Amino acid sequence: MKRNTMSYKVQQFLIFAGPAALLFTAVVIVPFIYGIYLTFTSWDGVSASKPFVGLANYVGAFADGDYWIAMGRTILYSIFSVILINVFAFLLAYLVTSGVKGQNFFRSGFFIPNLIGGIVLGYIWKFVFNRAYVAVAGAIAGGTVPSPLSTTSGAMFALVTVSVWQYAGYMMLIYVAGFMSVSDALKEAALIDGCTPMQAMMNVTIPLMRASFVQCIFLSITRFYVVYDVNLSLTKGEPFNTSVMAAMHVYNQAFTYKNYGLGQAEAFILFLVCAIVGITQVYVGKKGEVAA
Repeated sequence: MKRNTMSYKVQQFLIFAGPAALLFTAVVIVPFIYGIYLTFTSWDGVSASKPFVGLANYVGAFADGDYWIAMGRTILYSIFSVILINVFAFLLAYLVTSGVKGQNFFRSGFFIPNLIGGIVLGYIWKFVFNRAYVAVAGAIAGGTVPSPLSTTSGAMFALVTVSVWQYAGYMMLIYVAGFMSVSDALKEAALIDGCTPMQAMMNVTIPLMRASFVQCIFLSITRFYVVYDVNLSLTKGEPFNTSVMAAMHVYNQAFTYKNYGLGQAEAFILFLVCAIVGITQVYVGKKGEVAA
């Protein structure tokens, strides 16, 4: 069989990529299409019948005030988390690429929190906030100090804190790759030309790390828009549902309140938001490559 024929190319695709393509279709594409179909039904997630209701679920999604409150809360949480994570990740990356003694050990240590599952992580920090923090703060203050998880602002602060602690090490590795991709000759040339180390950082290193910043910012944004596991194990949406994020609201709508069609429609809207963020990332990244 000739290598440049279409049948040969199809055969090679089926041999090497066929199993992966089949699994991807079965696990991702088919459920996704089926999920879109369910947005046009009033299925409760249990019964055999799935009455067709057209666009009623989308109308209901846009009229669901709690959903948009949760979405706004998610946006606010994402803003604080993205800023703090990227600041800490950049500083950690600078630390472990500056030649400090034991920097490989620090790289591993800072990355370890990202290996802990979100559910386990939430329960660990729940103990920290409810027991350790209360005991230490109470001893310092000389009285009873409430847990941060018992207040609205405290619960959101706890979610941001845990997210920063979990993902800063992961984003750090991307920044490390960015630092290592900048040639030492360029930095040395900037210093020889009279730049201070800070000026060399601002005018040489950071501009050449543009791809790392784009990846870290958009990766963290898309992660936080769909956060659920930490939200569930750390706060469960409490107190009084004031820490319910968009993903948790979607889950509750579909599986707790048995409004599966409406929940699926709200999940699809959330997917579109994340897709827009992803497309923007690709556009900004490509635009930067062309400019470079």
